[in-house]
Amino acid sequence: MHLRRRPVTLTLAATATTVAAALLGGTACSSSTSSSPSGFADSSPSSRAPAAPGSPEDGGESGGGGSAAREGQAAPAEQDWDTSPSSLAAIGDSITRGFDTCSLLADCPEASWATGTDAEVESLARQLLGGGSLAGRTWNLAESGARVEDLADQARRAAEHEPQLVTVLIGANDACARDVASMTSVAAFEDAFTEAVTALREGAPETQIYVSSVPDLMRLWQEGSRSSTARAVWQLASLCPSMLGDAADDSAAATTRREAVRERVREYNAVLAEVCADDPLCRYDGGAVFDYDFTTEHLSSWDWFHPGEEGQRQLAALAYEQVVTDVTAGD
Repeated sequence: MHLRRRPVTLTLAATATTVAAALLGGTACSSSTSSSPSGFADSSPSSRAPAAPGSPEDGGESGGGGSAAREGQAAPAEQDWDTSPSSLAAIGDSITRGFDTCSLLADCPEASWATGTDAEVESLARQLLGGGSLAGRTWNLAESGARVEDLADQARRAAEHEPQLVTVLIGANDACARDVASMTSVAAFEDAFTEAVTALREGAPETQIYVSSVPDLMRLWQEGSRSSTARAVWQLASLCPSMLGDAADDSAAATTRREAVRERVREYNAVLAEVCADDPLCRYDGGAVFDYDFTTEHLSSWDWFHPGEEGQRQLAALAYEQVVTDVTAGD
């Protein structure tokens, strides 16, 4: 049996539990979380113009690897995008599973930005599908620890439900390797993501796809490394060593390493944008998630890595803005 290391999910339960007990004093997510903290108005969905779906925003996501095969090809026009789909499946990794959002070392799908039922998160599914039970209308098929190579199998399972919309958030685990050399190559990322879109399209030809950009792991380090607790948790739990290892190290070598990880994430996002642009029923978020100025208040109080309840709520808000934008009406 081939055993693959899962870099994002905390796999060493005993170590992480000890870390949490000693350092975090663990509190689960509360159902009485307040509105977004002050100081983020400029980054909220209501204060930023939506990026053109299917293409990268100015300032960072264009270019990168994986574009040669499509160079010179005009992206097909978006066709009949439904801004109010009635069913939704989610594929991706631990972010979409809500890992460490509500409790230590556990998925919390009820708080997922995509399909969650928690009223405080106000997931994309709740906003799009309205009140009542979401059972039979939503399917969270994401897997904690998944990398892009796992996405095609998830896509095939999603297609079996014939949802009107599938959300995709993948890539953090591909960049969060033991070192820079171990990150998923851009070419391999493109091949695997293209396979996933193809698998979904073959099984559900009329399903719409919303693709989130990979979060900015450099910003995660910039925000969290200010906390001695976060640095200790990252080190003891070996979270995202390529970016977060030796978090207090500000040497030239450490800076170069982190910049290499950030560049790889940019290249992944360029691939997501380009592959999505080839499908007339696919929308890329234009770098909205990558560009969002999150802080530690958006992170899990358990691991300072995954989104907490506030982070999940913001992911849902960013996705909703993109999904409901009617580009045919000139919005």
